[in-house]
Amino acid sequence: MAVFASGSGTNFQALIDAAAEPDYPASIVCLVTDVPGCGAVARAAQAGIPAFVARPRDFADKAAFEAKVLEVLSTYQVEWIALAGYMRLIGPTLLSAYDGHILNIHPSLLPAFPGRHAIADAIAAGVPETGVTVHRVDAGIDTGPVIAQERVPVDPGMSAADLLARVHEVEHQLYPAVLRRVVRGEA
Repeated sequence: MAVFASGSGTNFQALIDAAAEPDYPASIVCLVTDVPGCGAVARAAQAGIPAFVARPRDFADKAAFEAKVLEVLSTYQVEWIALAGYMRLIGPTLLSAYDGHILNIHPSLLPAFPGRHAIADAIAAGVPETGVTVHRVDAGIDTGPVIAQERVPVDPGMSAADLLARVHEVEHQLYPAVLRRVVRGEA
């Protein structure tokens, strides 16, 4: 499995920890990131996981960037991709090569609050609950088939930072568990 991340890498770390369990059905063979120096890169180094770090803007276009990513994934014989805070849309090059084998974790109960600002959007909407969704990735923005969801309560007056912390607690448990089932062919 390759993990794609763009930020601090807390979900990446949860996957590293899960993959260290002797009965976990997948190993993480590389990190792909578009943000040099992000926290996920440090987590990969600490875990001894190779990282491919490249800015898409340094390539002729998205297809060229994804073609290079495909080369890297091929080198490591990657069968599954787990998006863990990867802040880019996956394009046709990767989607066609890994059809049905790219999963994402999103901090809302999709289809509510898709996109980058799900936590802020939930706070602004004043909803009593939001959640976490694990879904297969398609060409849309958080539109792929849902595999699992878990609800997260939103307290009145809760800050975005507090809600994010609550969501992360759920994500760090749900994502490794769902990936375990998916890789085993159970979901």
